Amino acid sequence: MNTPGLLGRRLKSGRWRGPAGFLAVALLVLAVAPATLSPFRLELLAKYLCFAIAALGIGLAWGKGGMLTLGQGVFFGLGGYAMAMHLKLAEAGPGELPDFMVWSGVEELPLLWEPFRQPWFAGLMVVVLPGTVAALLGLLVFGRRVRGAYFAILTQALAAAFVIWLVGEQGLTGGTNGLTNFSSFFGLDLASDADRRVLYFAVAAVLGLMYLGFRHLVASRYGRLLVAVRDGEDRVRFLGYDPAVVKTVAFTLSAISAGIAGALFVPVVGIISPALLGVVPSLELVFAVAVGGRYVLAGAVLGAVLLNYAKTTFSENFADGWLYLQGALFIAVMAYAPKGVVGLAGQIRDFAATRRLGRQPAGASSRPTRGPGDDEPARPAEAVDVEKEAVA
Repeated sequence: MNTPGLLGRRLKSGRWRGPAGFLAVALLVLAVAPATLSPFRLELLAKYLCFAIAALGIGLAWGKGGMLTLGQGVFFGLGGYAMAMHLKLAEAGPGELPDFMVWSGVEELPLLWEPFRQPWFAGLMVVVLPGTVAALLGLLVFGRRVRGAYFAILTQALAAAFVIWLVGEQGLTGGTNGLTNFSSFFGLDLASDADRRVLYFAVAAVLGLMYLGFRHLVASRYGRLLVAVRDGEDRVRFLGYDPAVVKTVAFTLSAISAGIAGALFVPVVGIISPALLGVVPSLELVFAVAVGGRYVLAGAVLGAVLLNYAKTTFSENFADGWLYLQGALFIAVMAYAPKGVVGLAGQIRDFAATRRLGRQPAGASSRPTRGPGDDEPARPAEAVDVEKEAVA
């Protein structure tokens, strides 16, 4: 095996950029940030990374699958409440009621809460609850070929209904206040800076593993099929595939990532409440993905971190008008960088190429020579790949 030759070909093709970028970001998150940030700022970064996990799922469903989901707060909340219920029961002790139930006049632990005494059950529900809801909803909606704005409105309505239910069940969910005051998380003392640092590393590791898993999925045959469904759903259906199943799988994985994000958010921030799960928080996650660049998974992660960092910075320095600044940031990115922050490099290259073409000598044609078959309409590359596989 000619290792130097293989390395040279990788360098020339640019295939080293992805692994090198991932290693650089991992070094920044796992080494530089813990060494330079104060405990308070490190906790804020951990919160941003929790949102990045949820944004990663939106990047898969929306960016790769074309499903604009405006109700990720539902799945974020299912995972968050599943974890919070276990932490409240563990803090109360055997046979005791959580503090908010005592204040609400509840005399006996509801049956819904009883299984969450077991840590393995709570961990399982973090994945199963959002995944099951998303799978059932996806099969029902996509099977009826509901897509586009109708699907987006449906998920948004689901988020609104979920919040209304949470607020109305004071004795079961804590109502408007939600669940808070957690002292420990699977043996970690949440009042200790050292243990909270361990929690930060755990959140960063989960984000890294999920990013690698989603990246591998996108590069697989299923990933190409998902993009083909986004670009030409009817064409894929005519080739013998069921777009409803393809989209449901991506939507379910997106919901699971949001559930995991919510479960980690609970010990990091110390609260889960309806105010964090409604329509507005769900829209903010979508905005974050759009700011970073929805067509690239790394863009979804970057957008979540950047938008939440901007939110913190604006609120600290401009207490009266930070919401306007946040809105102006989103408008500016959408107006001048429609492909998000990660697409800026490509836009600059295109602009430079256009300027070079504009300086060509008079009489030189900037239009490429047409070849045989150029009159044929363009077809999505992913759809062509899927069609070739079907024919083979």
